[in-house]
Amino acid sequence: MDELCEELLAAERVVWDALVTGDARADRTALDPGFLRVREDGFAGREDHVAQLATGPALRDYLLTDARAMAVGPDHGLLTYRARVTRVPGGAEEVLYVSSLWRRVGDGWVSLFSQDTRAVPS
Repeated sequence: MDELCEELLAAERVVWDALVTGDARADRTALDPGFLRVREDGFAGREDHVAQLATGPALRDYLLTDARAMAVGPDHGLLTYRARVTRVPGGAEEVLYVSSLWRRVGDGWVSLFSQDTRAVPS
């Protein structure tokens, strides 16, 4: 795995960890104020993403695999990967393919965009 992929995957895990721990502050900090998320149910911004933590954790656990990254400018990177997640409540497991766009800010990264695509059951 190359250095860019490792950096972006570490930044992405901050968001996923926040969803597991219910840490709305960490979630908000990792997302740009203009963050846009695209899912099958529509569009969402940063505050919509953070709002899912209003009553606590949104996920029980997650596993990210098959990560790939590419530079899309001197301070931007695109990360793609497969995610297996277990939701709270109910414990339903989902498999998603995710693309996320990140911008370097100082020594770290902030997420600008994310799109989730549900995997087709085999």
